[in-house]
Amino acid sequence: MILALRRLALACAALLGLLAVAPASAQSGGRPGDFDFWVLSLSWSPSWCEQKGGGRGEIQCSRPYAFVVHGLWPQYERGFPSACATPERGPSRDLVDRMLDVMPSPGLIRHEWQSHGTCSGLRAEGYFNVIRKLFEKIRIPEDYRTADRDRMVTPREVEQAFIAANPGLDPAEISTQCDGRRLQEVRICLKKDLSAFRACPEVDRRACRLDRAYMPAARAGR
Repeated sequence: MILALRRLALACAALLGLLAVAPASAQSGGRPGDFDFWVLSLSWSPSWCEQKGGGRGEIQCSRPYAFVVHGLWPQYERGFPSACATPERGPSRDLVDRMLDVMPSPGLIRHEWQSHGTCSGLRAEGYFNVIRKLFEKIRIPEDYRTADRDRMVTPREVEQAFIAANPGLDPAEISTQCDGRRLQEVRICLKKDLSAFRACPEVDRRACRLDRAYMPAARAGR
């Protein structure tokens, strides 16, 4: 896994060198490319669908997805930039369509670009290429690759399963998120150059505090 992340870091370094970065004077919620680390957020799709009541025409909730990408977020040590002013165009319809196997919601893809991708310092194509590469490199634990049954879990056991599946990842670099009863997300922190995982105390402080959390099964076509 560490070698894979290093290879990914080299590929992303090339992207950063080739892709345009917005001028230093362009600011809104932050300056594109000016951040400290990344957070990859993986959403347990059935929890989102159950919470939001999705399904009526919603791609994500009409199929039995398990973990999908919620987003890839530039972060500061405290807080994060959002909706940065950038001359870069948003994702094309073709790019959105190509990302649906990883982020199965056109609205989510466009929202994530506007809120977070604009702060990455990358063009849309490069930003979503990084998301895909990370999703392919981060190993989803075997027990969580399908959403074929309801289950009760402890946040710690989900974290430990990801740690066991991804050598080099440790508890300070991953956290789970939940609502009042459901496990919603797993968040993994990575260095800005994507060469390795890294600790993220502020993200960890917001981790799920439930003793046990519900992970619903996918209910396609609800």
